[in-house]
Amino acid sequence: MDLLNCGPLYKRVNLFNGASSLNLEKEILFIVDGGKGLHKGIKEVMGGKAVIQRCQWHKRENVLKFLDKANQDVFKRKLQAAYELPTYDKAKARLEAIRRELKLISESAVASLDEGLEETLTLHRLGLFEKLGQSFKTTNCIETVNKQLATKTDRVDRWQNSNQRQRWVATALLVIEPRLKKVKGHKHFTDLRSAMKGVADAKKQTSGVYKLASAL
Repeated sequence: MDLLNCGPLYKRVNLFNGASSLNLEKEILFIVDGGKGLHKGIKEVMGGKAVIQRCQWHKRENVLKFLDKANQDVFKRKLQAAYELPTYDKAKARLEAIRRELKLISESAVASLDEGLEETLTLHRLGLFEKLGQSFKTTNCIETVNKQLATKTDRVDRWQNSNQRQRWVATALLVIEPRLKKVKGHKHFTDLRSAMKGVADAKKQTSGVYKLASAL
């Protein structure tokens, strides 16, 4: 699957090459910036096994770009405070209140907030924001890795093919691995696995009920 640009190193790379042939028995959490090409690729290849957390930082910045400077400062604080609330219900209610305020100022900002909003609250919905939010509410964890990879790959001016790029990335990852730190909250990964499985099972049950109702 040829995805769109995901940074200088990964431009036009088969990020999910061979993934469709894997026997993916467990759900996987993806933290994405909202790029449509990457999002589409994840959904097409991973299907129901994909649990997507949209980057809250990118969401906030996308909304703010439709506001003037004075309102940017105000709503930056409001959006950040809303996302820091510990539960889904509280965070969603605060975001809906912010949406009503934005509607009086900019319809474009409202549309930006609405797009993919539920996916920015995935960790909240799983009940794990307090445990894993610091690490997984934004794409910072992977961007830190990308910066370290760039020190090993950015000087390469001519890539022969995607296979060469992937081998370079794999080698560079091995080189930088000793400097990588464990993500904060890694001790709660078992909770994350259970929560994602619970969501997937609920979707399957709902889908089964819908199909049965349609068949009647």
